[in-house]
Amino acid sequence: MKVMQLLPELNSGGVERGTLEIARALVADGHQSVVVSNGGRLVNQLENEGTTHLTLPIHKKALSSLRQIRPLRKLIETEQPDIVHVRSRVPAWLTHFALKGIPAHKRPHLISTVHGFYSINRYSQIMTQAEKVIAVSDSVVKYITDHYKNCPPQDIVRIFRGIDPKAFPHGYQPSAKWLLDTYKDFPQLEHKFLLCLPGRITRLKGHETLIALIEQLHTQYPQLHAVIVGGADPKKAAYLEEMEKSIASKRLTDKITFVGHRSDIREWLAFCDVALSLSNQAETFGRTALEALSLGTPVVGWNRGGVAEILSRLYPQGLIAADDHAALLQAIQQQVDDPQPVAPVTQFSLKDMCDQTLQLYKQVALSK
Repeated sequence: MKVMQLLPELNSGGVERGTLEIARALVADGHQSVVVSNGGRLVNQLENEGTTHLTLPIHKKALSSLRQIRPLRKLIETEQPDIVHVRSRVPAWLTHFALKGIPAHKRPHLISTVHGFYSINRYSQIMTQAEKVIAVSDSVVKYITDHYKNCPPQDIVRIFRGIDPKAFPHGYQPSAKWLLDTYKDFPQLEHKFLLCLPGRITRLKGHETLIALIEQLHTQYPQLHAVIVGGADPKKAAYLEEMEKSIASKRLTDKITFVGHRSDIREWLAFCDVALSLSNQAETFGRTALEALSLGTPVVGWNRGGVAEILSRLYPQGLIAADDHAALLQAIQQQVDDPQPVAPVTQFSLKDMCDQTLQLYKQVALSK
C-alpha cells in the first residue's frame, strides 16, 4: 500500500507530529509512505525514518496557491498512491481540484482528518468531503455532525490521538542533574507545591484564571507556587507584559514563575504537583493533559472538548464545570490538602491510534 499525506508545513505542532507518527507506522508495517508539504525542520527526521518527502508550497491561504493544482496533480499521477490523506484545509482544496483532472478510475482514495474546530463555512467544509473523515475525538465527531450535514455519519471515524506510554512512563521523575539545574535557574521553586500551566502564552490558555487562583490561595497556602511553561510569540509580547504588570500589582511576583518555551515538557509535567487545563475554548484533544496523567501527575481542567473526554475516562476527580471558579478553587485546595493519585493510563496509546489508522487505510484501499 502507498499512502501520501498532505499538510502545509513540517515544523511543529499536533498535525505535524501525527503525520510523522503515521508515516513511521506505515514504514514499520511494510508500506510506502510519502509526505507532501512546504518543508520544515522535521523533514530530516521524517526521511531518516523511511518516508519520501516531496516539497510543494501548499501552505499559503492565498489565491496564488491555486498555481499548485497542476504540479500536485502531476505528483499524484507520478507517485500513484493508493490513498491520499489530507490534514489541513489549503492542501485539501488543492487536492480536490487536482483529483478532478485525473480520470475517475485512476484516482486514489481520499481520506481527511479533522484536527480542529475550524470556523464553520464553505472553506472548512472541504475537510468533510472525503471517503472517510477521521475525527480526533468525540467532540470533533459532534462538531462535524452538528455543522456539516453533507457528511454522512457512517463516513466519520473517531480515532483518538495517542501518546507513547514509554515516552511518558507512570511515576517518572526528572534526573538529579535536571533538578539541580532547575533549582539553580529557579531557586524559588524549591520546597513548593507546584501548579503547572503548560502551553504557549495566549489569551486562550487561561493565564488570568491561574493568576486569580494564586491571589485567592497564596495566604492560606504559602507553599503554593505557579509555573507557566510556554513561550510568547513576538506578537504576544504585549500580552505577556500586561500579565507581568498584573502579577506585580497583586504582589504575586514571587508566587508565579514564567519558564519560557521548553523542550523538556516531560520533566516539567513530572516535576510539578498538579497540571492545569484552563483554556477558554475547547481543545480538540488535549495532549498535554494526557501526557501529565500518563506520568502520574494529577490534572485539573474545565469540562470542555477533548480534555474533558480524557479526564472523564482517566481522572474524573480533576474534571471541573467549565468556568466554575469556586469549584476550581475547591479542587486545588483538595489537591494540596489530600493529593489524589492517578492510576496508570492504559487508554489513548499511540499504538492504538496508528493501528486504527492503518486498519482504515487497508479497509478503504480494498473498497472499490
